[in-house]
This record gives sequence, structure tokens and C-alpha cells, in this order.
Amino acid sequence: MWKQASWDEPIIFDFKGKQRQGIIIPEDDEIKNEIQVEIPEKIRRNSELEFPQMSELEVVRHYTRLSQMSFGVDIGMMPLGSCTMKYNPKIEEKTQELVENVHPLQDISTMQGVLELLYEMQKWIAEATGMDNCSFQVPAGASGELAGVLMTKKFHENKNQNRTEMLVADTAHGTNPASAAMAGYKVIYVKTNEKGLVDLDILKEIVNENTAGFMLTNPNTLGLFEENIMEISKIIHNDNGVLYYDGANLNGILGVARPGDMGFDIVHVNLHKTFAVPHGGGGPGAGAICAKGELAEYLPYPIIENIDGKFEFVKPKKSIGKMSTFYGNVANIARAYSYILGMGAEGISMVGKMSTLATNYLITKLKGVKGMELPFSGIYRKHEVVFSVKQLMNDTGITAFDVAKALLDRGFYAPTIYFPPIVEEALMIEATETEPKETLDEFADALKNILETAYANPKDILESPHNTSVRRLDQVKANYPSTITPTYLVKKLRNQNKINLLK
Repeated sequence: MWKQASWDEPIIFDFKGKQRQGIIIPEDDEIKNEIQVEIPEKIRRNSELEFPQMSELEVVRHYTRLSQMSFGVDIGMMPLGSCTMKYNPKIEEKTQELVENVHPLQDISTMQGVLELLYEMQKWIAEATGMDNCSFQVPAGASGELAGVLMTKKFHENKNQNRTEMLVADTAHGTNPASAAMAGYKVIYVKTNEKGLVDLDILKEIVNENTAGFMLTNPNTLGLFEENIMEISKIIHNDNGVLYYDGANLNGILGVARPGDMGFDIVHVNLHKTFAVPHGGGGPGAGAICAKGELAEYLPYPIIENIDGKFEFVKPKKSIGKMSTFYGNVANIARAYSYILGMGAEGISMVGKMSTLATNYLITKLKGVKGMELPFSGIYRKHEVVFSVKQLMNDTGITAFDVAKALLDRGFYAPTIYFPPIVEEALMIEATETEPKETLDEFADALKNILETAYANPKDILESPHNTSVRRLDQVKANYPSTITPTYLVKKLRNQNKINLLK
């Protein structure tokens, strides 16, 4: 039986201790006397900083307790579909130390080793995706998408073409239409056919002189490989459109096939998915944006080039500019660098194969389970699979949301639910290549047990989770503007009756 720790732990700002200090930093009077900073009176702080005052022991216990109420891939399987929550080898943390003491403004002659690392990564990711060059200037995947769309826009503008429409599949990640809309495009959805793939007849009808490009991921979010990708590429290119590859699902083909060989022109890669960099949860992810042919001239700058044996920052001739400050998330790029080095060519070539094997093993284990169906069946999946529990809901009232909560009680993170929206009561499961067979067996058994319990005793599932530090939340209260509390500052201001609704 899995049970999560449950501490009545206050947030760190609510600790009551005073005048406690974890580390005493010695003052250097000589340096102190050399530094004279005149701060204008009008911007000087009038009150003491409200920093917590705690000893090292209190800090260690606080964060250890919080970690015991959290869940990560180091504790158990995280089958979050389309997120590729694979295990991150711990050696990567040592690699990060290589760049800890490098400042982005220091002379590049003193950081040639770091630039060589970035240069080699550009080459490796370009080789893995079939592109000509890459830029790591994008800080994460969604930024990479926006960069790709902006490259497409400038590409057409430079040819005096006013293209106003961007195509996305109806199974696309939500960031695809969002990125297209941010760039000023009208978003046109392309319907999925009866096989779960892009409907070619519809695609042929809607592509025209206004089409800037098509944003597509392959394998798609149903885990299915777009077997007509070469035909799709031909349709888009016949009208001088750009075929954009959403790299969210690259794990399913890594080492086996390359987007560039399928006809894609631009590719974004999530290093924090495919190349085992920790996910940031909105924080420090890492991405790459890659392109081939003429489009490589539009990459964000800087990129790294080896000029006469010296590594230099270079701005591509038609670059769209920068997507963030400096050179991207260099520490996470270093992590991905060590991952690729550790895996080697042979290891990388097994990623797509093993993740595909894990997915289809799970499908076999779950075949015929009452209440759960596999839409678009009869086709092997790649890195992930989407089941529907619509029949379970019709029979018992138990939804995909309830099944996800019940999985928490059995020691597994919840899968992605209700996505893609074309599958009712969807459970999107991605096993990844790093989970052992025994864990896949346990996960399949847990799902079977949940569905059997749902038919025998639905109340038990409806009241789950029972074993987590936080039980099921009131979804309205957790999301309503007058009660949602995303930060300590919001809590503080609300306690002081200074704010109510979040706007």
C-alpha cells in the first residue's frame, strides 16, 4: 500500500523564529570600504525585509517535509502523455557545474569550452532531427513554437507574400494554435480521419495561397505515426507553405526517423522531454529551434560557429532576433549534452524503439478491460496511447478524472486526461523507455483494479485519493478568482482584506 507523508507544514514565510541564521558570511572590511553606493533616499526601503529567519536545520527539515508530500519520477512512474516524463540520470547534475561560474557577459575568449559544448549540441540536435542548424536561444518548447511561426512569417514577408492562415491538426497541442494566433495568423484546424490521422482530402481542399504553413507533430497526440507524411509535405510545399514539426512527440521516433527526412522545414525540440532535462513546471525548461535550407537563415541569434578554430557568436543573415536574453538555458543544455554523451549513438537509437515497445506492451496488457476502449484500434502506437473510458462513465458515472485520482492512491502519477479533445473521456498514457517491465505490469494491474472497483464499488473511486497528503480538491474553489491562491503574496494580501478577486 502506497501512502504519502502528510505534514502540517507552514509555508516558509510563516515560520515564527527570529534572529536565526543558517550561514554566517564573513564581512571583508577592505572590500566593503572600497564599494560606495549612493542610493537615493526616495527609493530606500523604510522597513525590514520580510525574509524568513531560520537555522540550517529548520530549512533542511522544511524542504525535506515538503519533498515528502510531493511526487516525482524518482518516486514512481509518471505516465503523463505528451510530456515524456522520463528518468533524468543524476550525472547530469554534475555537468551543470561546468557552467555555474560562467557569466553571460564575460569575454567569449574565456568561455571557449562552453561555446564548444553549445556548438557540438547544435550539430547533434541538427543531425538527430535532419535539419541544417539549430539555435538554443529559445528557453522552452512553446517559445520554440513561437520562434518557428515567426520565422515562417518573416520568410513569407521577405518574398512579398501576405499569407494569413496557419493550419494545425485537430489533435494538436494547445500551444500550436496559441503560437500561430500570437503571430497574427488565422488558425485553421485540419480534421482527423477515421484512422486517427490527418484527413488528406480535407487538407487538399483548404491549402491555398493564404496558407503560411502547417504545424504538425509526428507521431501525433494519439500516438499514431502519420503514415502519409510525405504526401502531406508535398501538398504544403506545392503551395510554397512551410511544414513545421512540433517536437513534443520526438521521443517516439528518436534514433529511428528524422523530421527533416519527412519533409519538415522547421523543428522545435523540448530538451526537457526528449533529452532528459528536468521539466520546469513553467520554470527552467530548455528548447531548441532548428531549420533547414533557406529557413536556417531566420533562426534566432546567437548561434555558435567555429571560425578558424575559435568559437564565435553569429547572427544568421535574416534572423528574427532573440526570443529571450543571452544564449538560452545553458545549464540545461549542458544536462542534455551529458545525456547524449552518456547514451551514445547506440543508446539514442534505442529511445524510439524502447518507448514504442513499452507503449504497445501496456496496450496488450490492458486489452479487453471492461469500460475502457482504444479508439482508432488496429494500429500500433509509438510513444503514447490514448484510451477512452466513456463506456465506464456511461455504466457507472466514473469519469477519466476519477480514474486519474484513483491512480494516485496506487502510487502512480495521473496521466493526461481529456486530451486530445477528439477522444471522449480520454486517458493519455506515456510510459517512456525508462520504466522497467515490472513497473508497467504494476501500472496495468492498477488500472484494471480501478475499473473493477468502479463497477463493484463506485463510491470508493469517487472519494479517491485516500492516500495522498492532499485529498480531492473542490475544483470550483481551487479555480475561482475569489479563492484561488497562487502565491504567498496573494494569501497575505487576502488575509489583510486588500484583495478579493484575482483579475
